[in-house]
Amino acid sequence: MVMYASRIPRLILIGALLATAALASGCSSLDRLSQIGEKPRLSEIENPTAQPGYKPVQMPMPKPETASYNANSLWRNGSRAFFKDQRAARIGDILTITVNFTDKANMANQSQRSRSSKEDSGITDFAGSKLLTGDAAKVLPGTLLATESAGSYDGKGSVVRQENLQTSVAAVVTQLLPNGNLVVEGKQEIRVNFEIRELIVAGIVRPEDIQSDNTIDSSKIAQARIAYGGRGQITDVQQPRYGQQVTDILLPF
Repeated sequence: MVMYASRIPRLILIGALLATAALASGCSSLDRLSQIGEKPRLSEIENPTAQPGYKPVQMPMPKPETASYNANSLWRNGSRAFFKDQRAARIGDILTITVNFTDKANMANQSQRSRSSKEDSGITDFAGSKLLTGDAAKVLPGTLLATESAGSYDGKGSVVRQENLQTSVAAVVTQLLPNGNLVVEGKQEIRVNFEIRELIVAGIVRPEDIQSDNTIDSSKIAQARIAYGGRGQITDVQQPRYGQQVTDILLPF
């Protein structure tokens, strides 16, 4: 009876946490219920700089340098066209980012350790102790120290990873840094049946790395942030339910 009573507060706590999680996800659940049988909605085109939490990028800048111009020259340094540079250079300009990400890692580690020790120290015959009898023989100590210990360790670990992502996305210049570098951000959504695939690319690029066709490889983007995922019926099935996620965090077994 006591054991049953001790379980009641624990069940109440778990029930309260599950109810809290259900209330927290209530708006999301109602929104999903309203879209049953309909295709997922595409996000609206929005200004990245007007989004909540947007912060201008601040990076260490070199000292300003005085621009030099060649007198009586029709050619400007850095231009790729005779009359006008067609590459993105100002806020609001668009350039194409070629995402070419290939990563493969295969690591295996194994370590073993073993140690065994034994100590035994005692007095068997000291100053004619064998001649003593009775209580006098009990005064002398027998075994002074006897210890024995053993320990072993065996650890193994392995990592096998392979990732490959090849695609292109158009990005918008959202900020021009003092040294001339460009902060870009691009987002692409593709809906196939009831699943939306999302691709987000953001980072800092140098105007010199932009090709003449106004494209740049993702490997030349500093502070690159690349996210590729999806949302819809397939993604929803692959994710555990809210209650299971709560129990996985709280239960110690």
